[in-house]
Amino acid sequence: MKFTGITAAAVREISALKAEPPWMCELRLKGLAAYLNHLAHRSCGDPGLHDLGELDYYQRAIEHKTADWRDLPEEMRRTYERLGLVATERDDGVGIQAQYDSEVVYGSRLESFDRHGIIFTDTDTALRQYPDLVRKYFGAVVKATDNRFAALNFAMWSGGVFVYLPAGTAVELPLHGYYHVHTPHFGQFEHTIIVLEEDATLDYVEACSSRAGLARSLHAGVVEIVLGPRARCRFSSIQNWAGNFFSLATRQAKLDEQATIQWIGGNLGSRVTMSYPSVRLQGHGARAELLSLSVAGAGQHQDTGAQVLHAACDTSCKILSKSIAKDGGRTTFRGRVQVLRGSRRARSHVCCDSMILDAVSRCDTYPVIEVRERDAVVEHEASISKIATDQLFYLRSRGLTENEANEMIIVGFLEPLLKELPMCYAVPLNQLIRLEMSRAVG
Repeated sequence: MKFTGITAAAVREISALKAEPPWMCELRLKGLAAYLNHLAHRSCGDPGLHDLGELDYYQRAIEHKTADWRDLPEEMRRTYERLGLVATERDDGVGIQAQYDSEVVYGSRLESFDRHGIIFTDTDTALRQYPDLVRKYFGAVVKATDNRFAALNFAMWSGGVFVYLPAGTAVELPLHGYYHVHTPHFGQFEHTIIVLEEDATLDYVEACSSRAGLARSLHAGVVEIVLGPRARCRFSSIQNWAGNFFSLATRQAKLDEQATIQWIGGNLGSRVTMSYPSVRLQGHGARAELLSLSVAGAGQHQDTGAQVLHAACDTSCKILSKSIAKDGGRTTFRGRVQVLRGSRRARSHVCCDSMILDAVSRCDTYPVIEVRERDAVVEHEASISKIATDQLFYLRSRGLTENEANEMIIVGFLEPLLKELPMCYAVPLNQLIRLEMSRAVG
């Protein structure tokens, strides 16, 4: 079943098909109204994606979600086997929620979750089984009025992952959410909510991909993260969309006292990516670390960055961005750091490094810093470089080929960021980067 067009009738029909409570349908309609308002006032920059109404907005791949890979259609199962999900679950015993187009089709969880009151399921299932929790946290961080694509998500959302950890609980192995788009001219709008009560700990990995050669498609997911006092969360995201994909996600978190978040993003593929994870440090001593890596090739624009709002005393943040532009691609870093009045002793360090591999690529940096406290320590540094001829000459003189030398220099440029990544994230990301670089320098 498919729905084409952004209309109130389509919103109501999707909500009815999912048997949602009336309040969720009302929330969807408010999102639609916000989207139309954004559109009328052009309050969000247009990344070049026109005629959104021509896209398909809902595609149910199978009738019911399963907990057994063998129950999936053969083509779908082969896709997940090629992506490594089946092997990852088998070898590492991790929990996985796998979405195919509009809905999560496969889900697994650890047996210990029920004993500890941990919830790990897709957002649609959470809405049916835990409606009060979903109602409390849906829209608690991201608002439909934030931007055009957040509003569109509120109206047309389907799928996503819902994670809830009670106070004092910890998940030792990473939980995985995987999003795959198979249908051309399609819009995917998962809505992920992660809630950690006080002293809870979570490591979450999100991965995105699409079928090769897809016609123009859109991904406009939303991620909302709520961390209670002293909670700790590491959120890792890697995307490798097809070349004609528009990835326009909205991801935000709010942290209570002494809470910590590490937000890691790897952006490859897609025609246009616009991603600026935002963190509100609203509790005393809250800390955020945001690491991002972007690679832009021919016809690609990786427009990424981070936003941090210091809204309490003794808060700190570190933003580290590495980007590479090749074959005429473009990378853009947008950083925004705000220190509100009353947020004493705030500390912030921003480092943005870019590398251009040819004479036709482009890198831009647009930092915004607003400080309203005299004792804040705020630092910003940025650099743009190319492969140095003296380094290349030295490595060639030691017996390396030109391609090997170029690859070594590029990996050395990325090393300060790569060493910060968790192993389950660093290995596939390194493989993707080496593949991209071999195309650039080979």
